[in-house]
Amino acid sequence: MRGGLSLILCAAGSLAASVMAQASALDEGVHDEVISGDALPRDLAEFGFFTDAAARDAAPGVHAYELNTPLFSDGAEKLRYIYVPEGEQLGAGGEGLLQFPVGSAIIKTFAFAGQFIETRVLLHRADGWLALPYRWNEEQTEAKLALAGGRVDLTTPQGEAISYRIPNKNQCKSCHSVDGQVIPIGPKARNLSGEWLTQMHSEGWLDQTPEGADAMPQWHDASASIQSRARAYLDVNCAHCHRPGGGASNSGLDLRWEQDDPFAIGVNKPPVAAGRGAGGMLVSIAPGEPEKSILVHRMDSVEPGVAMPELGRSTIDEDAVAVMREWIAGMDR
Repeated sequence: MRGGLSLILCAAGSLAASVMAQASALDEGVHDEVISGDALPRDLAEFGFFTDAAARDAAPGVHAYELNTPLFSDGAEKLRYIYVPEGEQLGAGGEGLLQFPVGSAIIKTFAFAGQFIETRVLLHRADGWLALPYRWNEEQTEAKLALAGGRVDLTTPQGEAISYRIPNKNQCKSCHSVDGQVIPIGPKARNLSGEWLTQMHSEGWLDQTPEGADAMPQWHDASASIQSRARAYLDVNCAHCHRPGGGASNSGLDLRWEQDDPFAIGVNKPPVAAGRGAGGMLVSIAPGEPEKSILVHRMDSVEPGVAMPELGRSTIDEDAVAVMREWIAGMDR
């Protein structure tokens, strides 16, 4: 009995020591050597992005941000952060992506009903960007590296029961790749609020407030033009693949916000390969006829091989489909 008690006390002491060590590590702030090193950290806490194990309080140098028009992910709530090393600045290169110095990181946590599911990080290392997914445990005490991805059964805010997919490392790369190089796709100046950019500049984290910033509308702002809402949605949800150098560049579609050629964005454009994803329709966007537009058909489906985007959703974004229908219906035939 005495030996058993000793083992219990020893285990309790080890647990307490582990908790104290974790708390001490969290107090140290962001670990720049972990971001810039060669290793793949097994635990999200190793980066020191947050001062608490529950990842609710950002460490110094970690800045929360929001997007005017966000990526749709089955209705997930998203907590977004940027980390910039002390003494470094973000670069404002116009309305496009902000320029991140080596040693920076982008952190995005996905949550449903207040429960963290996964946190994705993009690390800017000397040899380029690295994308890593981390999966949270049910106790919400830690997030472990999930190179192979995973599945989580949950209910969306719309009440749909789904098997949510955490992407594996290669799937992260497939969406974040342009000309074979991994890049960020979210923090574009045009999709960030002018107030946030001005604040980042005034605090010395951004070299200047970029021109063309804050151009995309707030997604749920009904007072914004239907065209601007539709184009913003396509830029955020589709253009990382449907653009020159993107994973779907062979489609010939260029859905970036800055593209102003109607044919390039799909107006009266036949598909390159008319498979079942086309649904028997002849063009990506048929002006005045959303019911004959491949773009609407694919957004309004969850069938594998038809649904677009291919990754990142298991449900239909009904609001987005409605916006696309209204936008296309209002086009001159």
